[in-house]
Amino acid sequence: MSISVLIVDDSATMRALLQARLSNEPDISVVGSACNATEARQLMKLLDPDVVTLDIEMPGMDGLSFLQKIMELRPTPVIIVSGSTREGDTATARALAHGAVSCYAKSDRAGGLPENDQGKLAQLVREAAKVRFDKRWPVSKRVRKDVAATANGSAKLLAIGSSTGGVEALRILLRKFGPQCPPTLVVQHVNARFAPAIAESLDAASEAKVVLAESDIKVQPGHVYFAPGGDKHLMLAPSGEDGYRTVLRPGELVSGHRPSVDALFHSVARLEVPNTTGILLTGMGNDGALGLLAMARAGARTIAQDEQSCVVFGMPRAAIDLGAAEIVAPLEQIADHALGEATPA
Repeated sequence: MSISVLIVDDSATMRALLQARLSNEPDISVVGSACNATEARQLMKLLDPDVVTLDIEMPGMDGLSFLQKIMELRPTPVIIVSGSTREGDTATARALAHGAVSCYAKSDRAGGLPENDQGKLAQLVREAAKVRFDKRWPVSKRVRKDVAATANGSAKLLAIGSSTGGVEALRILLRKFGPQCPPTLVVQHVNARFAPAIAESLDAASEAKVVLAESDIKVQPGHVYFAPGGDKHLMLAPSGEDGYRTVLRPGELVSGHRPSVDALFHSVARLEVPNTTGILLTGMGNDGALGLLAMARAGARTIAQDEQSCVVFGMPRAAIDLGAAEIVAPLEQIADHALGEATPA
């Protein structure tokens, strides 16, 4: 069965471009298009699409407001299609933090799409179609008995990886981080254009200072360093006798991504940083699984988000299958484990 898609955009030209981009995919069918939220709501009731592509900047009810209605009344995987304005980037970041599963950037040229996206839009649709929204919050469980718990108190450094659904997960996780939280490095799979706005939105949701990572910055308590994306991996390196610093290093794709969660986790594992915790959140694929295993073998505490609270269970499942996760926890409980406040299992 093909994946049914509803396109929502106020521009007739953009609706036609998006439909043309998806029309040659044998497993995807565009079942309708709408020019505004009112029309889209009617078509969603009539067509029950598997995935919605949504323009974030529309007259009348804007895309963000409509997304909130969708998530409240008819949870459906939504891909935000964003223009090249600063306002659009900010709204896209907010949308990702409130339930949109991914984002697709229009061309910098007004009214167009990238000339050749190498199948990116189609792949986003396929990933979105696998998303689930029946989230529950069961208790945490330990799954590795052979890993010595290294954090009787809070961790001294955190490394976090996430992908599909990850911006929303990070918002929920980081809202429990205080101004003296451990230095934290985050790799989230996202178009580099949106990374600055996402970092700003996460900073507004947390008492910790969330910043876009730069190279050769000594990591400090109370700070969360968000990978800027693009053509560089975010990694950890020594800094002086007793500290560590961020490194942005060009390189090939690792586990299919750049920046890669595996690249970050392996860099932390190699340094054998005392009292470190690795966290793998919701996401498609297996990026981070081998790196989390390396961290566990280096003595770190390792946590994977559980299936019930994941938007997509791919990355955590891959880590659990490898035996890399000491603890499997619902999203709402992960901060307590990471910060040393959870009741032992």
